[in-house]
Amino acid sequence: MSDTRKMPNALINESSPYLLQHAYNPVKWFPWGKDAFVKAAEENKLVIISIGYSACHWCHVMEHESFEDDGIAAIMNEHFICIKVDREERPDVDAIYMDAVQIMTGRGGWPLNCITLPDQQPLYGGTYFSRTQWQQVLLKVAGLYHSDPDQCRKYAAELTTGVSQMEKIVKDDSEPVFDFNDIYKIFENQFDTIDGGMNRSPKFPMPSNWEFLLQYHHFYKNEACLKQVDLTLFKMATGGIFDQLGGGFARYSTDEKWKVPHFEKMLYDNAQLISLYSHAYQLTGDSLYKKTVFAIADFIEWELTSPENGFYSALDADSEGMEGKFYIWTKQELESLITDKFKRAIFFEYFRIHDKEVWEDKYFILQRINDKNSVADKYKLTKEKLDLIIEECKSSLREERKKRIAPGLDDKQLCCWNALMLKGFIDAFHVFGEDKFLILAKNNAAFLIKYLLQEGELFRTVNKGKATIHGFLDDYSFMIDAFISLYQCTSEKSYLEHALLLNEKAIELFSDKETGLFYFTPSTGEQLITRKMEVQDNVINSSNSVMCKNLFLLGKLTGNSEWQQHARQMVSNMAAHINQSAPWYANWAQAALLMHENNYEIVICGNDASHFYNELVSFYLPNCMIVFSKVADEENQLFKGRYERNKTGIYICINNSCRLPVYSVKEALLIISGEMKKK
Repeated sequence: MSDTRKMPNALINESSPYLLQHAYNPVKWFPWGKDAFVKAAEENKLVIISIGYSACHWCHVMEHESFEDDGIAAIMNEHFICIKVDREERPDVDAIYMDAVQIMTGRGGWPLNCITLPDQQPLYGGTYFSRTQWQQVLLKVAGLYHSDPDQCRKYAAELTTGVSQMEKIVKDDSEPVFDFNDIYKIFENQFDTIDGGMNRSPKFPMPSNWEFLLQYHHFYKNEACLKQVDLTLFKMATGGIFDQLGGGFARYSTDEKWKVPHFEKMLYDNAQLISLYSHAYQLTGDSLYKKTVFAIADFIEWELTSPENGFYSALDADSEGMEGKFYIWTKQELESLITDKFKRAIFFEYFRIHDKEVWEDKYFILQRINDKNSVADKYKLTKEKLDLIIEECKSSLREERKKRIAPGLDDKQLCCWNALMLKGFIDAFHVFGEDKFLILAKNNAAFLIKYLLQEGELFRTVNKGKATIHGFLDDYSFMIDAFISLYQCTSEKSYLEHALLLNEKAIELFSDKETGLFYFTPSTGEQLITRKMEVQDNVINSSNSVMCKNLFLLGKLTGNSEWQQHARQMVSNMAAHINQSAPWYANWAQAALLMHENNYEIVICGNDASHFYNELVSFYLPNCMIVFSKVADEENQLFKGRYERNKTGIYICINNSCRLPVYSVKEALLIISGEMKKK
């Protein structure tokens, strides 16, 4: 927390909100960089690398307990060179030391605190430490380095070798074999069939898992699979993890019922969940999913959109020094705000305001009742009247909430997360046909091109108009994906050109010639103690799995068979991981489905092409690559020779075999569904 009575440390010149939060700590923090390690070598001191992010509750706790404490700061300053890292700006640094801490302790998380030698090799680490624990760790490790430096160096070298071997992938030239029913069973064995999600807590949304399961259902018509996805999305949308007043999902639920969130709201979660709920709506037609998409979009537009049309990173979990204070209510507060007893009774039942649901002894987190129709029946209301009463009460609470001190905003704008959000809005546009979604996406694309795409290369972050840090593989992979989607839904060639140029640049900067996979850091970038590959799909899809899909789609869009084969090689390399641990490789599993089941190229040419396109993409067709052009385009091999004056033809190709054109969406859907039945 800023304190003008104290002298700032070296973080005062940084742009990251997280680093600036620590600029007035008595710890003599350095930002990540050469200067800190040179100083450590000159003074023969160990280095503390402390990694977190602005919306992290336990990062704030450790700062208050330890980094703002003069006594702890004195120990840190005397024995160590101290570096603060924003994990969202430097995921490359975070990945290395997260792996090191997981090897040492068997778990990871943030805050992440790793003590290293002056040459960056990890020696000791962990996540959150209480003040007493941290003091003991500091003195013990500093004493060990002083008394037995050779043993420290030996251990650090062994640990560094271990880090370099984690997630190491070898080339596999064999033809991969997938049994997607067996893969589904891996998911099924982990289902929580009562509250949705997987049978564990805390519960993270994990959008990629449910996207895979929707696609699996599409091909294999497994109704139990769709039922579990439906249960999960319903429980999430009605649970406390979703802000029932202001829209937007929190990062995860601390309990198995989706009731008590870790209250931080991240851009990347909401971006992916817009896509997921849009796709689920296509399959189920559930109005709750549509409302959820629109509520997320409103949250992003109102809370996380900059004047320049970039998307901010996150809202903090804390306000006024308390986690979740902005979002929770006492019963007395609710009674004072909803004065009509009849409406209050309805609201209390609708949002489970009763003693069994109290949290922290006196607070309530709004979570919707499972069956809202039962409330309407009990109070003899039409569904429309019930909705009006609930909205009236919610409006009163929203007005009161505006008077509260809002959670802190992390206003840096990350390339990869912005691209995810852009893609989310395109998916919503496809499903619901609302122009505002396309406008938000195109405005954001213009922002990204202006600020983060410079001389053919990407930068990672922009804050207050200044781009910093050269892009990593996730920035390239998600941007390529976003530009492909924009090209498909607008037919504007400039978006395809951007995707192609970035794809070539990604191959140049990141590819590993031996395996066909991609390193996370560019060959021209800073050389850390090891060069990592990101292959595991977690709360965000891995950059390699996204690149795999990009190569496959761009290969189809351009006729480049080498890119398609490159993608197939990547899937072959990952086949064992997909078959054995699919929930952690769910986007890879989607890529495998795409390549090993029937997939279609659908090309629409003619005056009504955009209308046909919009109608076709409103259906759930994950195995269809659809493009359109309203004018003759002889330069693009997809459209060459296919334009007919006064006609709009739909050309359907499957596995490099094309049919004669049809001239209505109904006919196209019959062909696609008929081909699927032949499988």
